[in-house]
Amino acid sequence: MKPMNRGKHLEEEIAFFSEFVSEHKKNLFRKTLETRTRFLTVVLEDIYQAQNASAVLRSCDGFGIQDVHVIENRNVFDVDKGVTIGADKWLTVHRYKKKHINNTERAYRNLREKGYRIVATTPHQKQVSLHDYRPDQPAALVFGAEKLGLTDYAIQNADEWLHIPMYGFSESFNISVSVALCLYHIRRIMDQSDLPWKLEEPERQYIYLQWLRKAVRNLKALDRRYHELNNR
Repeated sequence: MKPMNRGKHLEEEIAFFSEFVSEHKKNLFRKTLETRTRFLTVVLEDIYQAQNASAVLRSCDGFGIQDVHVIENRNVFDVDKGVTIGADKWLTVHRYKKKHINNTERAYRNLREKGYRIVATTPHQKQVSLHDYRPDQPAALVFGAEKLGLTDYAIQNADEWLHIPMYGFSESFNISVSVALCLYHIRRIMDQSDLPWKLEEPERQYIYLQWLRKAVRNLKALDRRYHELNNR
């Protein structure tokens, strides 16, 4: 889950772009990075309703989740900027959308290589209730589309199955509500634990640079200026 350590070049880029971002915003970035995590990540399989997709991204940002993995086998992932209110700008969104392959399989393989345990959220296989769920290693929570839910492949090839207890006639919550409930519960556990959920310094620096770049005006012009200065 670590970015490539670019060392001196990373420091030079941060120093350069910092000149064009206000102290207030840089302090906000640094404060936010203190609570950002990659210990927990969210995986969305074939979400197609823009409002739901956008509400999920907003919840991820609100709970300090840095990475969201988006699987697009049948449906294109679309975002409603009016719902995200810019929250998606600060997330790292990984998209799996190659044609003629099982993108769920590809996403699962990638996540396992990064050390994640795959946790499918489904009301049909009630192995672990959200009330009792306690992550002891990096976890990738997988959520499916409205009505259809997760594909059989996504469920059968998970490492664990998580369900949210229901007390009415409805079988499940809306996906954006489900994500928010799960993240709230797990975030509280992480904050109260000694789990290694915080970003390591190279990760913080890399994300900090990305945020600086997103905060500046005329990024293309500044990129050209940076390369001119460093190629003299």
